[in-house]
Order: sequence, then structure tokens, then C-alpha cells
Amino acid sequence: MKDNRHTVTSVTPGSIADELGIEAGDVLLTVNGNEIEDIFDYQFYVEDEEVVLLIEKPDGEQWELEVEKDPDEGLGMEFGQGLMDEYRSCRNKCIFCFIDQMPEGMRDTLYFKDDDSRLSFLQGNYITLTNMSDRDVERIVRYHLEPVNISFQATDPELRCRMLHNRFAGEALKKVDILYQGGIEMNGQIVLCKGVNDGEELERTIRDLTRYLPLLRSVSVVPVGLTKYRDGLYPLEPFTAEDASEVLRVIHRWQKKIYEEYGFHFIHAGDEWYLLAGQEVPEEERYDGYLQLENGVGMLRLLLNEFEEGFSRLAGDARKAEISIATGKLAYPYIRRMAEQISGLYPGMRIHVYWIRNDFFGEKITVSGLVTAQDIMAQLKDRELGSRLLLPCSMLKADEDVFLDDYTVNDVSDALQVPVHIVKSSGQDLIDSILDERFCAR
Repeated sequence: MKDNRHTVTSVTPGSIADELGIEAGDVLLTVNGNEIEDIFDYQFYVEDEEVVLLIEKPDGEQWELEVEKDPDEGLGMEFGQGLMDEYRSCRNKCIFCFIDQMPEGMRDTLYFKDDDSRLSFLQGNYITLTNMSDRDVERIVRYHLEPVNISFQATDPELRCRMLHNRFAGEALKKVDILYQGGIEMNGQIVLCKGVNDGEELERTIRDLTRYLPLLRSVSVVPVGLTKYRDGLYPLEPFTAEDASEVLRVIHRWQKKIYEEYGFHFIHAGDEWYLLAGQEVPEEERYDGYLQLENGVGMLRLLLNEFEEGFSRLAGDARKAEISIATGKLAYPYIRRMAEQISGLYPGMRIHVYWIRNDFFGEKITVSGLVTAQDIMAQLKDRELGSRLLLPCSMLKADEDVFLDDYTVNDVSDALQVPVHIVKSSGQDLIDSILDERFCAR
């Protein structure tokens, strides 16, 4: 039988829980008389303006605490797991799974395949729906937890079963109908595999998904990531420039059609398609508010616009410095262009921009977020780096100075004998890091 007791691990100072005398080590038994199975239940019940908590102290004493608060005000309690339950691992064996293409010897957490609907609500993860029970769907509709992010791949049931290597994958699409009928907002993604779900299948999938407009707010189309570790896996081929141009043609045609009817573009191409096709990324208005940034859709346009806005406020001066910037192959042309603009306005700034070839995962992987410290150190060892090396924060584990291969920022700095500075994600952050007066001469 499942234990629905949840131990408090921390309490935010000054929060409602803190004022009530709740402490780490206390156990939450019920909220408004309801046992809490997981974060879905907890988030729903604590939204009430009047909340009754049943708390058990370490000595076994139980406190019933009545709370009056604003509807959107949190209680300030943290629990051992963000979901207040075990994470659900993926049941699929997708032909495009990136985790199956990773080398051995990396940290254990990188090999965990999550497919948990609660992470879709909490963290924006994309789920295949194959791991959801009917009760999970019912609770999402009942609690109105949205948006739900869905990894579609294809709407043809048989094809979806083959791609996910799960005989229930086609049937799982019926859950989308329930979410739609329940008024739940959704986002989607399609991982495109050459010769599998592209061409006519992509046309069919987009056409089928338009049935869920406007509650299905956006769908991204991203190319499959292929590493060099694919021995024994489904034989997938990389897309060519010609392929990318055709994918963009399809997406742009559907964007035009849907925009005319609904006033938004709905279907979006990942930035990689534009670079592979040799085309400029679209203007900001085409991204409908950047709903798919985490899928690499519009990241370059947002970076460019932020940079241009910040650059327009610069006047130039006589500061001098020599620095270097390293990035992935995907962003390199844009970072180099921005560096050249700054050098033109600040003649004393000498900026070297290098793109790091992904030897660790394979040259077909071009995004900065999958660049490892090993490749940075090996490829920049004998290059001109100046007084500082700038690296994007996407290369690091969230909130840590650790790369995918477990080397630290200090390891890279020591190996290259140059200070390493991490640049946050915006174009203004890039400008500020390059022109940082603390490291420039006059």
C-alpha cells in the first residue's frame, strides 16, 4: 500500500509554514481532510483561500492548522522529492532516443529516461502519454493543470507504435482528445526522423493536430539528434540542406494557412533547420511569444534581438582587451557576427570566436548545450584566447559549474591557463560580458 505521508525537508523563512511553526522533519498527513498522493493533489488543494493542514511532529503529536491566504499564495514547504512521489521512467524504446546514444561512464542521472506527466506540468517536460493512466488524465482535467507538453512524433497510430517501439503508443493518442475536451491547453513537439515521419507523414501529422486548435497552442518540429554511439540502434540518417529546405517549406505553408484563420502560427521549426538550409531565422513575430524556446525554437532570434537592442544603446570608447568566446557550431555564425559588430564600435576590443566541434558525441551534434569540457580543452589548447574565455551557461548543468562530462569550470580554466567566465543566456548578457570594464584597459 502506498504511503501518503510526506516529510517536510525545508521551510522557507517568513513563509506561512514558518509562521505556523512547521519545521523540517514534520510530516504532512492531509490537506483539507484529503490524503496527498503527489504534487498534483498538493498543488490543487493548497490553492484554496482556506486550508486546513494536518501535521505530525517527530514525537507523534498531530497539529491541525487552519490557514487563510490568497489563492495563489504558497505555503513555503519543500518535500524530499519535487513530485512528492517516485519519478516514472519511460516505458518506450524510441528509435530516436538520445539517451540510448550516449557513451558509458557519465553520471547516472543522465541515463534516467523520464516520461512523467507531472514533470510536464511542473518543469515543462515533454511526455509521450504512454505512461499515463486514465486516472492521471482525469486528475489533470479535474485540477485543470496546464499546459501539458506532448511529444507526438506522428499521429498515424501504427507509425507512432513503431517509432516509440511501444504497442500502446497509438492508443495513447486518444488521451489528447480527453485533454482537449476538458479544456486543457497543450504544446507539442515532433522529433523528425528522415524517411520515417517526414514528407507525407509530417503533412498528415500537422493536419491531424490542427483539430486541437486553439487549445494546442504550439507544435515544434526538431531534427533528430544523432550521436556517433548508434551501434545496434535503428539506422537513422542525417538530414541534408535540401531536406531542411523542404521541411521549412512545409512548415511555412502551414504557418500561413493557420495564421490566416487563428491569428497565430502554431507550427514552428527548430533553429537547426534554418542553419542547415542556409536560411536566416524568422522575425520575432513568427514565434508567437517564444512558446518553444526550450526546444531550440527561436533561441537565435531572441538572442539577436536582445543583442541588437543592447547594441543600439552603445556609444563606443577607447577600452582595450583581447578575449575569446567558444560556442557550438549551431550558434557560431551569429556569435561571430555580434562579436564583429562590437569590435567595429570598440576598435580596441579584439575578440576571437571559436566553434567547438563535438568529438565527444559526434560532429552531427551542433548545439552548445551538448559541448563537453573535454572538447573545449582539446580544441582550444593552442589557440589565441586573450585574457578571458567566455562560455555560454547552456554548456553547464543547471545551477552548477559542471559540464556534461563532469569536468568543472575550474578544470577548464586550469587546463587552458585562462580565466573562464560564464555568460548568461541573453544578448545583453553577452554584451556586458564582452565589455566588462573590470577587465579592460583604457
